[in-house]
Amino acid sequence: MNAQRTAVAQRCLEGAHAGTIDFPSIVGTLIEAGFDGYFVDYRRNTTSYYRPDGDSVVLDNPGAAGPVAEAFDPAGVAGQVRWAQANPPDYSYEAFCKAVKTMGCAGYLVSFPGRRVLYIGRTGETHVERMP
Repeated sequence: MNAQRTAVAQRCLEGAHAGTIDFPSIVGTLIEAGFDGYFVDYRRNTTSYYRPDGDSVVLDNPGAAGPVAEAFDPAGVAGQVRWAQANPPDYSYEAFCKAVKTMGCAGYLVSFPGRRVLYIGRTGETHVERMP
């Protein structure tokens, strides 16, 4: 991965955790830089950014790592997604991450061409959110 694209991914990751960049802006920035998706892995505490040519970069997530609950609660995850979409004053990405891990979410895959986000439990269960 070239340094410029890695820097774009790093800025998006840091902006999400700092609350300075919202999800739609992150998606637009990453698409403009040539990415076609990313995967947040809560068990490794990393985010992997992918390009269609097979190139990728893996970055460490800021914030504390922690365990992922065994049972996957897709309704709870969907509720957290609605909270994030509403972006109320008490929302933070850190709080979102912490909450979905307690609901058994081991990570999520964002697919730009597929226009969806796939939330994955430790047992392979999933919850799919469509992107507008």
